[in-house]
Amino acid sequence: MSKQISEKHPRGLYVLFFAEMWERFSYYGMRAILLLFLLDNVRGGMGLDAAEATAVYGLYTASVYLLTLPGGWLADNIFGQKKAIWYGGIIIMLGHIILAIPGGTGIFFLGLVVVAMGTGLLKPNISSIVGELYPEGGARRDAAFSIFYMGINLGSVLGITIVGYLGQKINWHMGFGAAAVGMFLGLIVFRYGSQKYLQGFGDVPPVKVVTAESAAKSGSERKLGYGLVALLVIFLAVLQLQGIIDMSTAQGLAQGAGVIIVSVSLFYFLFILIAGGLTAVEKRRVLVLIVFFLAAAIFWSGFEQAGSSLQIFAERYTQRTFGGWEMPSSWFQNFNGTFILLFAPIMASLWIFLSKRGLNPSTPVKFALALLLVGAGFFIMEMASKVAVTGQLASPFFLTFTYMVHTIGELCLSPVGLSSYTKLAPKRYVSQLMGIWFVAASLGNLIAGLFAGGFDEENLQQMPALFNQVTLFSIGFGLLLLIFWKPVKNWMGGIS
Repeated sequence: MSKQISEKHPRGLYVLFFAEMWERFSYYGMRAILLLFLLDNVRGGMGLDAAEATAVYGLYTASVYLLTLPGGWLADNIFGQKKAIWYGGIIIMLGHIILAIPGGTGIFFLGLVVVAMGTGLLKPNISSIVGELYPEGGARRDAAFSIFYMGINLGSVLGITIVGYLGQKINWHMGFGAAAVGMFLGLIVFRYGSQKYLQGFGDVPPVKVVTAESAAKSGSERKLGYGLVALLVIFLAVLQLQGIIDMSTAQGLAQGAGVIIVSVSLFYFLFILIAGGLTAVEKRRVLVLIVFFLAAAIFWSGFEQAGSSLQIFAERYTQRTFGGWEMPSSWFQNFNGTFILLFAPIMASLWIFLSKRGLNPSTPVKFALALLLVGAGFFIMEMASKVAVTGQLASPFFLTFTYMVHTIGELCLSPVGLSSYTKLAPKRYVSQLMGIWFVAASLGNLIAGLFAGGFDEENLQQMPALFNQVTLFSIGFGLLLLIFWKPVKNWMGGIS
């Protein structure tokens, strides 16, 4: 094991590192100014109120991750991961070009839809190939995902800095256009790097040999799958008829989307457990993935406040003027990416150091620590909001420390979660279950957007209580997972 850990990483990892870096440049750069553009009624923005704007923001960020599920299916069954990444990148670039056109509401929302579709095709599959590079698993694969994660966050720092400045200080649409340039650079890196260093990885799925027995089994599984899909459609139709889902407003649409995401996730897990042809060991591992899915959704619902409630707090309630210069509020989101670049190598080395000594915390424990840390970050924001309700601007150190604590939590959960899903997922469902991993982020983003809609400038007194809710919920689930970490680890069947 120590020999495997000490080996150098394959060069294909760095191709994926830089391709993902530029894709995240485009995504995080655009995300940094999206809510501000939706709220702005002075510089050519859309001028929506906070509740509608945050609902639109939540719908977009949720859709980006929700669409990774069909994106994973297309890769597993039709394109292969490499072609899915290539096509997805092209679609993302086209979407940002559309957003750069100042053509009104219809054009803008079309651009958002196109970007979301492309990201759904690209995002799960680039992570799947990282997992393919390390068939031996173990701490070395976890370390590789931490390195890969540095690429994500280097892209986010560059994107937020450049796109955020262009959008807030010069022109919104110029910022959106810069995101298209970033994706174009990512496509170039991937096109030429993958030809040399990723041969044999992420190719078109092999043709399956069909026997009479496998055909009969496949047919019965397909019928059961169609039955579950039909039940899902009926369930959603009933919700619509009963008025639980209201598609007439952005807020109602976002709330309905939350119901849909939970339903789709539940039915998908039910489908692969019942009709997926899994062994008993594989089923237990899928149950572990369900636990990790719930933990991740709760984590992201707090962490992804970065672009919603924390962005509003930075814009309206934080001291940002230094010696006569006013820092763009979107730049606060850079603290996360900067701290990732500082702490990711340390955390990756720490996991390997502990693994060599048999002290590496199990994955459930790392997830629990992540939840405790995100809760601690919101306790800091609760203190900051108590300053804001007095009418004073809060110190920028409140947001700085919140982002630092959240970043350490993210490093305990996100790269480890990516690695775990590639290890625990049945091989024929790897990309689809990577999609489900991102669906957890989708649900978290949606909750984050809806939560920020409660930031009513007319009633600031509610702000500390709102942050306190996130603190208690995150810490409560984290403690629950910490209590039951051993049974969850046993279900993993020897995979760490």
